[in-house]
Amino acid sequence: LSQEFSSASSPTTVGTITSRVTRNGNVITEKDLLSHEDMAADRGMVDDIFDETYREKEGPKPPLRYVWRNIILMSLLHLGAILGLMMVPYAKIQTLAWAVLCFLVSALGITAGSHRLWSHRSYKATLPLRIFLTIANSVAFQNDIYEWVRDHRVHHKFSETDADPHNAMRGFFFSHIGWLLVRKHPDVIEKGQKLDLSDIKADKVVMFQRRYYKPSVVLLCFTLPTLVPWYFWDESIIISFFIPAILRYTIGLNATWLVNSAAHMFGNRPYDQNINPRENPLVSLGALGEGFHNYHHTFPYDYSTSEFGWRFNLTTAFIDLMCLLGLASDRKKVSKEVILARKMRTGDGSHKSG
Repeated sequence: LSQEFSSASSPTTVGTITSRVTRNGNVITEKDLLSHEDMAADRGMVDDIFDETYREKEGPKPPLRYVWRNIILMSLLHLGAILGLMMVPYAKIQTLAWAVLCFLVSALGITAGSHRLWSHRSYKATLPLRIFLTIANSVAFQNDIYEWVRDHRVHHKFSETDADPHNAMRGFFFSHIGWLLVRKHPDVIEKGQKLDLSDIKADKVVMFQRRYYKPSVVLLCFTLPTLVPWYFWDESIIISFFIPAILRYTIGLNATWLVNSAAHMFGNRPYDQNINPRENPLVSLGALGEGFHNYHHTFPYDYSTSEFGWRFNLTTAFIDLMCLLGLASDRKKVSKEVILARKMRTGDGSHKSG
């Protein structure tokens, strides 16, 4: 791996990459051979790089163990979201605007925060930005940052295997929501415990959130979104609860889940046809840029998760703005030469048609 450095506020361009073909069961995958020492020094972690040495255990799969608490809560949540949807025509325009704002803030807490900053170390953030993204992450309520990062790194390192928390090979429903309704496969737990999460443990902001996660969620995900419309423009407390809190939260969850399900099943594979993740612009539109998934799994260290900049990618625009304001720096970006070479070598040819 060679690197070309520009300025501290400009994207760092990742240069030459070599590859080789390996086999995991019946699936042939071509993976980048990265200089782990260079990557570790640059990002502080390498646990999001696919582990081509992993082999699934032979024999019958462990039986499903349902988590009835989650099944009941998720069912009630989605029923509440349907009620919220029915109330939309009766809500004040300010309430709807507030719900959209809460959605955008919570989404950035996942996309710019848990995902691109903490899971992949694809850019650096100052303390004020890390605090904001942590608050936004609690608004999103998708597990605390530490747990989100652990599961996501395992997902990348053991993608589409038994050690992947939301293994898409187990079907759309499982990869979308089902993985939260059953106990984790033993391999997920085993591999998650072996990850190096020292960089996350060293972040005092992240560990503070982990320590006070439950009260932060009650306050930021449900209480604050409900009280603002009720207090400031005299919205009905029922509408305030079911639209900016429940409906917004449910939409945010499903937008994230579609990255795990739809973006692993529907779309083309212009960068690597040997892996399952796909390019899905519709998912990117709803998940603020996270649907360019074939690219992301091919180049997980790229801060933009796409080669197309701001197109369907509000998160990239947000990170660029933070760099302009001096709140972020050291964005990692793959060079166009490497992207084109990878398309020609392992892509499905769909890039030729645009």
